[in-house]
Amino acid sequence: MTAAKPPALGAPAGAWSRRSRRRARGRTIAAIVIAVLFGLPIAYTILSSFKSPSEAAGIPATIWPQTWSVENYLGFNSAGVTIWTFIANSVVVTLMTVVITTVASVLAGYVFAKFPIRFKPALFALFVAVLFVPYQALLLGIFSVVVSLHLNNSLFGLALIYSTFQLPFSVFMMRNSFESVPREIVEAAEMDGCGKITILPRVLLRLVAPGIVTVALFAFLAGWNEFLAALVLLNSTGDFTLPIALVSARQGQLMTIEWGAIQAGVTVTMVPCVVLFMLLQRYYVAGLVSGSVK
Repeated sequence: MTAAKPPALGAPAGAWSRRSRRRARGRTIAAIVIAVLFGLPIAYTILSSFKSPSEAAGIPATIWPQTWSVENYLGFNSAGVTIWTFIANSVVVTLMTVVITTVASVLAGYVFAKFPIRFKPALFALFVAVLFVPYQALLLGIFSVVVSLHLNNSLFGLALIYSTFQLPFSVFMMRNSFESVPREIVEAAEMDGCGKITILPRVLLRLVAPGIVTVALFAFLAGWNEFLAALVLLNSTGDFTLPIALVSARQGQLMTIEWGAIQAGVTVTMVPCVVLFMLLQRYYVAGLVSGSVK
């Protein structure tokens, strides 16, 4: 982007402000158009989830439900397991993933940023190098380890897998957040009697809160939406998470696709992520840029 040219000599005094207002209106209109383009599919999905199964699969498609129904949400019931069980499983796995990832990344990021360690750059580079390896390539080996620990078909084992692959990025984020804290604040806290350990909960956690929120949000999205690891690790219907239940509910009688059940599953999966992101957007943006400017 290039800076706007100032008004020519002799131009009216309000020319510059009028031009700025026109450009501001243009940006606002463009933002509204983009928001509508992104919002329409979401609104259509939510409305379609409340249609009857026949109307959801009907051609031509209707936008507004002619008859409001929750039958599509009941389509998740499988082998006596209701949609609430799948939601509860996803909530448990996600909360464990968030807690494990956040606690571990805060401690590791603090150590990498503030403690003198031999070969620290090499260790950190080795730790972050996991980001360059697709976790699908390591899933078979991890599955063997989980089976040897008797954690297969376990929500806790699934949360450990999710946390393992979230930690490299999370530690990278937290190290940058801790390094952005001025050295003078740390020295002042030490002069007031804080030790290397007590300074973390008393002083530093408040200063790196945006980074913590960013890490927790990424961990939430990973635990809530991940499909492949849950498909490999879980083999009991009662332990399925929402993404697995969504795939299981898509097929109806005579190999037909249950479009209404799919729309209901997408709605249940999508709404918590959208609401959480909107609530934490300010912290999320601040956390992404933490450490970028010294």
